[in-house]
Amino acid sequence: MQRVKCTISYDGTDFHGYQIQPNQRTVQGVLEDTLSAIHKGLQIRVTASGRTDAGVHAHGQVFHFDTPLTIPEAKWPVVLNTRLPDEITIKNAELVSDDFHARFSVKKKEYRYRVYTAESRSPFHRHFALHYPFTISIGEMKKAALNLIGEHDFTSFCSAKTEVEDKVRTLHSITITEQGDDIVFSFIGNGFLYNMVRILVGTLLEVGSGNLCSEDMKKILDSKDRNQAGKTAPPHGLYLWKVDYKGDKE
Repeated sequence: MQRVKCTISYDGTDFHGYQIQPNQRTVQGVLEDTLSAIHKGLQIRVTASGRTDAGVHAHGQVFHFDTPLTIPEAKWPVVLNTRLPDEITIKNAELVSDDFHARFSVKKKEYRYRVYTAESRSPFHRHFALHYPFTISIGEMKKAALNLIGEHDFTSFCSAKTEVEDKVRTLHSITITEQGDDIVFSFIGNGFLYNMVRILVGTLLEVGSGNLCSEDMKKILDSKDRNQAGKTAPPHGLYLWKVDYKGDKE
């Protein structure tokens, strides 16, 4: 048996999230069906760095699987891409040691969220960016974001539906940049709670729109109360951008 690590991109629009679910089209389900076909019906399980919700996209999701086949690593993207639907692309594959784990070996992740600020909606953005045609202060959002850097209890920015008890996470950086009519939020951290990035974006947009002050962010964080934070931004603007692993070169 050999372990294969794959980096993939996918358009999450028509998937019911990443994780396999009964009677639903999911990214994991499509991957496992494709691998089983390649393995002549043998069931192959894939393990990803984490799940993404319905409508959320990935630029650099990572998964691994074990296989008895001896296909060279450079051939795996070709073998898989010829069978996968257009919404999923295998960007890279490499053979890794048995102790590599797509989830438990993660060092840090980057998520990005895209907001489209033009007055008129765009048919080319409707599945890939939140349309937010309001005046936004980038400077105020950047000031507010400074309160989030470091190790904190992010209970205020976590869905109440989560079953995770330990809500302490470390955010290494938050950048907010303008790219034409787009605003791109980038969050890099050691881990993220359920809906954490989308709630952070929703709250930062409240600051940028003047409904909250930049100083309010620390109060919201310290309150450990989800009701104090802003709305959860919709899923289609969110991308799992990159996953870094222990041992990777910086």
